[in-house]
Amino acid sequence: MLMKFTVKQIAELLQGTVEGDENILLDRFSKIEQGEEGGLSFLANPKYAQYIYTTQASAVLVSNDFVPLRAVSATLIRVADPYLSFAQLMSFYTQEKRKKTGIAKFVSIDETVTLGENPYIGDFTHIGKNTTIGNNVMIYPQVYIGENVSVGDDVIFYPGVKIMDDTVIGNHCTFHPGCVIGADGFGFAPQSDHQYMKIPQLGNVVIEDNVDVGANTCIDRSTLGSTMIRKGVKLCNFIQIAHNSDIGENTVMAAQVGISGSTKIGKNCVFGGQVGVNWHVKIGDNVQIGAQSAIARHVPDNAKVLGTPAFDVKDCVKTYACLKHLPELFNRVRELEQRDK
Repeated sequence: MLMKFTVKQIAELLQGTVEGDENILLDRFSKIEQGEEGGLSFLANPKYAQYIYTTQASAVLVSNDFVPLRAVSATLIRVADPYLSFAQLMSFYTQEKRKKTGIAKFVSIDETVTLGENPYIGDFTHIGKNTTIGNNVMIYPQVYIGENVSVGDDVIFYPGVKIMDDTVIGNHCTFHPGCVIGADGFGFAPQSDHQYMKIPQLGNVVIEDNVDVGANTCIDRSTLGSTMIRKGVKLCNFIQIAHNSDIGENTVMAAQVGISGSTKIGKNCVFGGQVGVNWHVKIGDNVQIGAQSAIARHVPDNAKVLGTPAFDVKDCVKTYACLKHLPELFNRVRELEQRDK
């Protein structure tokens, strides 16, 4: 933290209780195993409980039911959920740190653009014709925003973001460096001479409220209609969302997930890293998909799947457990075959 808060102020902000000196000043976040004076840490995972007795952090967030086995030198702030509380504090700090206003000298803003209140626009940013920017939007340097784009309130565009024509963005969204929203979908029609004819992509991308898009992630515009990213979706880095896909609300995806065209994904789904989804597949609500899984067919609501091709996670784990015994089984079968000759 660059700002200083007392333990008492932190506890009041988190609706927690203090055990120790409530007047200690805190000015940074610290790992519990690498704590330092003036630092605030947290204990959420029992595997790290040993460090609370040796940490040099001045204060530690702990759960209301935490019972120390011996004396703790750090001041304790008891809360219902230490991990969530720590995240809330970091979010609060980040929001305060991000606050910027003003328009830099070297920008290109078309005269038809509508800007909301309190904008921040960094150098070498371009905003195209008939685009509308909401209130409290922060656009860092070297961002490109095309024509006929609509941006809601409290949106952040980090350096190098590209928002192509006709994109619609809701409120409280964040776009991390290098992501590209609204580039053409991968549409080509094969011809008899083995060449491919480009299919114009005439649709757009619609991103609802509270969406977070990671660095270098690409969301393609639809052929017709809209590629939809519903409210609360969180996308990690290096993700590809193809044209005409529909990602349900509050779905989260780890890095390097690839979603093929016209895929419909339900709400509250969780995708591990490097998951691949075939085109025109439908995935239900509350689905969990393990890392590096390949989804080739529809997945029902509440399913937990893993593997290539993916199937029920319990059966998949059993299958993988058997696989490591295949060499031994192969040798036994070969011995039996030789014995029978």
